[in-house]
Amino acid sequence: MQNKKLTESVYYVGADDKTLDLFEGQYVIPEGISYNSYVIMDDKIAVMDTVDKRATDEWFQNLEEVLNGKEPDYLVILHMEPDHAANIEHFLNRYKKAKVVSNPKTFNMIPQFFEHLDLEGRKVVVNEGDELSLGSHTLTFVMAPMVHWPEVMVAYEKKEKILFSADAFGKFGALDVEDEWDCEARRYYINIVGKYGAQVQALLKKAATLDIQKIFALHGPMLTENLGYYINKYDIWSSYRPEDEGILIAYASVYGHTKQAAEKLKEILEAKGAPKVAITDLARDDMAEAVEDAFRYDRLVLASVTYDGGIFPCMESFIAHLKSKNYQNRKVAFIENGSWAPIAAKKMRAELEGLKNLTFADTTVSIKSAMKEADIKQLEALADELLSLIHI
Repeated sequence: MQNKKLTESVYYVGADDKTLDLFEGQYVIPEGISYNSYVIMDDKIAVMDTVDKRATDEWFQNLEEVLNGKEPDYLVILHMEPDHAANIEHFLNRYKKAKVVSNPKTFNMIPQFFEHLDLEGRKVVVNEGDELSLGSHTLTFVMAPMVHWPEVMVAYEKKEKILFSADAFGKFGALDVEDEWDCEARRYYINIVGKYGAQVQALLKKAATLDIQKIFALHGPMLTENLGYYINKYDIWSSYRPEDEGILIAYASVYGHTKQAAEKLKEILEAKGAPKVAITDLARDDMAEAVEDAFRYDRLVLASVTYDGGIFPCMESFIAHLKSKNYQNRKVAFIENGSWAPIAAKKMRAELEGLKNLTFADTTVSIKSAMKEADIKQLEALADELLSLIHI
């Protein structure tokens, strides 16, 4: 990021990472990720979070450039996840007079990562609503537990009306990548924060009482205009409402016959006027994107071959992801295949029956080995049923 000055007194000192293969050990990030860190320059200088150990040298270089020989007074820790907190000890060893500002849960967690770090005389403990004056700037702290770790808090700067939002409102992608915010922000939210919708709703209610004009997250771009758009997206996602009218067909196929049925259903739906039909091969496509699309659209079709008397493994994994992220408020249909005793539909439904407010289609398509004319008629019937019930 070339221009490090964001406002009159706030500077960006973070870094992009375009060589990391998997974020959090599981999410592909073809456009990289940013580790965001900020400095507030005032009578007292506050550094907002550190960065991942992969960016230590660049972070300190950026920090020194902004400080220009001055010493920081505070390191504010909003989130202890290592991609933001890896350099706490390095920072405190370099800036001997700086104090750490955070909440009791964070201070309990710090020794788990930094066994020999001595914080005696260097702690500033804050709780809900506490303030820290930097001079003309004042930080107000708002607890945000389980968005998406228990110690998380956000900070609101009153003068410039900035919400330092921790991982909330973050997205995948380096800062020098120009792309639409929604897609990679949605994939980030659903897969990383999605389980904690109730906690996000609680944070949104607190944020609604603040006059927020800018949102500076720990990943992704700084949001400085049209904030209602982004907040509305978070409200939709965290309340588990479908975002768009559409159908995702997710299939697991061994020899291509189940894939053929899934593609035929897509063809039929589109011919009947379905506005959006997405399809994903769970064995080959990005699982996180498949989960994202399942939450984005109001209807889902699961198509799986019967395997070892159950569900094909990649479909099992997909369903496990949906359950772990509290999938709800959708219509779900099933296609199964098997050369003998096809039972995948029954097994898939059983996995989902405990989830909230799912409506299951009356029509289940059961194929024996390869798709036949009778199966196509069943696909036609399933398409009609899917088009007759729209959730949003």
